[in-house]
Amino acid sequence: MQQMILDVDTGIDDALALMLAVRHPGVNLRAVTCVAGNASLDQVVRNTLNVLDAAGAGDVPVAAGASRPLLAAAHPAAHVHGTDGLADLGLPTSTRQVVPLHAIELLRREILASPTPVTLVPLAPMTNIALLVRTYPEVLANVERIVFMGGSASVGNATAVAEFNTWHDPEAAEIVLTAGVPITMYGLDVFYAVTIAPSEIATLAASAEPGAQLAGRLLQYLVTVKGGEVRVAGDGHGDIGDAGAVCAAIAPDGLTTSHLPVRVSLADPLTRGQTVVDHRTAGHEQDGAGDDNFRRIDVALGVDSARYARLFVDTITR
Repeated sequence: MQQMILDVDTGIDDALALMLAVRHPGVNLRAVTCVAGNASLDQVVRNTLNVLDAAGAGDVPVAAGASRPLLAAAHPAAHVHGTDGLADLGLPTSTRQVVPLHAIELLRREILASPTPVTLVPLAPMTNIALLVRTYPEVLANVERIVFMGGSASVGNATAVAEFNTWHDPEAAEIVLTAGVPITMYGLDVFYAVTIAPSEIATLAASAEPGAQLAGRLLQYLVTVKGGEVRVAGDGHGDIGDAGAVCAAIAPDGLTTSHLPVRVSLADPLTRGQTVVDHRTAGHEQDGAGDDNFRRIDVALGVDSARYARLFVDTITR
């Protein structure tokens, strides 16, 4: 059983990822921690609890964490996720309660208590994870791998070169990249590639089962807001976004990765938040890419889209 913790800023695709982690038979979702990103921290917490209800989750502990990036101001993404972060579907308010701990305290507790090393899956700006790394570095000894949704080895979405999660808190992303544990970057190079066909989205949305229905309705909304996104292949298809990173944690052999030097741009306003990925096979010594400023991580450059789409649908409807 894979021990997993998600760190989320629950918007639409975080919700899909949460439901996948809750329902997959090979995953023990130990905890969920919340951070400001797609929406305000309070809204992210509400969304997370509502999604856990719809997914039929057991007593999964949830904690609130950072309400803003380490240095910069917060920049919610209502233009993508709706004013409430969940497509303005008006979900019923959950009666679940957050645990009376800060997110980094819950992370520390659950990582140290895990009988086997934890897979940590940040799907949001990595503010909470950076605070954990700096406050309790000893917990990293029981982290098997960090699989984060963020970054890009090509173009961006928040800016021309920066992906939203790393752009929202680039200092946090840089801290996590130097944490010294194995890391997989599930970035924009694969993010849009795992899509669900219109017929399957319609079937999900028409389901009487709350979790499947919610997944379908969220995917329908994504189709409407991403209609002009050329990286989403197929007319009427909806990409599962963050849920693909959970697929990558569950079935890593579905990814094609390259172990490459990466660092996060912090100073230049034109490139701030960009994950600078060095694809070269030689020449690193000339510009410092071989020193400690760059850390080698596994960068996802290709994905078995059909396999991950099937994994997602089969798990959500099981």
